[in-house]
Amino acid sequence: MTNPDATTPRVATQVAVAAAGAALAYYVGARAKTAKRAAAQRRAKAVAEALATVLPTDVAHHKLTSVVVRVPATTANMGPGFDTIGMALDIWTEISVEVAAPLAGDASNLRRVTLTNEGEGASELPRDETNLVIVGLKAAFRAAGEEMPRHVKVHCKNRIPFARGLGSSSAGIVGGIIAGLALAGMRLPVQGREELLQIASEIEGHPDNVAPAIYGGLQLGIFADNRWYSSRVQIPDGLQCVVFIPDTTGPTSVARAILPPNVSRQDAVFNIGRTAIFVNAFRSGNLDELRFATQDMLHQPQRGAAQYPHLEPLINAALGAGAHGCFLSGAGPTVLAITSGRAGDIFTQQLAERQENKVANAMREAAAAMGVSGCVFITNPDHRGAFIVRAEPRFSNHSVARYEGDIADL
Repeated sequence: MTNPDATTPRVATQVAVAAAGAALAYYVGARAKTAKRAAAQRRAKAVAEALATVLPTDVAHHKLTSVVVRVPATTANMGPGFDTIGMALDIWTEISVEVAAPLAGDASNLRRVTLTNEGEGASELPRDETNLVIVGLKAAFRAAGEEMPRHVKVHCKNRIPFARGLGSSSAGIVGGIIAGLALAGMRLPVQGREELLQIASEIEGHPDNVAPAIYGGLQLGIFADNRWYSSRVQIPDGLQCVVFIPDTTGPTSVARAILPPNVSRQDAVFNIGRTAIFVNAFRSGNLDELRFATQDMLHQPQRGAAQYPHLEPLINAALGAGAHGCFLSGAGPTVLAITSGRAGDIFTQQLAERQENKVANAMREAAAAMGVSGCVFITNPDHRGAFIVRAEPRFSNHSVARYEGDIADL
């Protein structure tokens, strides 16, 4: 009599090979000593990689019918790091995508996307396929090799101010891509989020917004060997961001058109040196270095003169009130100041020692003196990056492994 639970000879062989490989890796790792340990670990890794080519990589696609994704705001072009340095902020946009049933009596093959917005920029954001969430969705299905569903409903709860230099475009792109890949049932290659970086950066054209939106934290991004790369820099404990957001918008396309096609060697050297000090200030925790390490010659002077007369007065006001550094966020018009208080970690300080409220008041007063209306946020860096809040049907254990840490809260 055939046992219905018995595996086929091929699968049984694969399981046996897997078990043998795991045992070998454990044995080698456990027995290796000092200098031999590194070589043993390399051999164990080679065994695991060889097994990966034998065993099935995906038993079945786990396609979803709906997914909800949250993506953080980002500040990019940080100080001298034009198009290269960005940081995620604890301000969020939530994107819900649902595969909808065809309308009653609709026998056409036309693709229909219903898109609604609420919150920041709700009346300004496009409601058609030019919306960057839809652009991200389409890119995700192309990457997955799947056809996009014919009927899709998208709803965006926007808490990230629109066209203010806080990464609203990148949040839409990243959220759309993550939702699309999840709906397509794609098993992400490489490290999952690393492939997200490739897709999102190709759409955005630079990684300084999309990398922190995906990974969280402070990210350095470059393009090399036909791929986008990003590297995390540690953020000191207790760092605060004071964000002045003008009521007027600053479209990135307009802000980029202002910049000259070439820069002088003197300006290039100016920014290179300050970029090095900027990164070291974060790594070492010596944030006082940011006072001059947030200076820039590649875009802030040009944009300040042509678009944002409030920029220099707000920077001076923030520094005068005790901010470590201050700069134009993204393409503007938002201005962001970094604070932490005299003792470094704000959680060990008395209220009188903390600088964020003083800096916020100074920036607000400077803006009012310039006739610039707006609001001030005091927020923290976000270390997590974009994540899936919930999905239907709920993820199986197989999918949890597939999506790594993105759905730990489900």
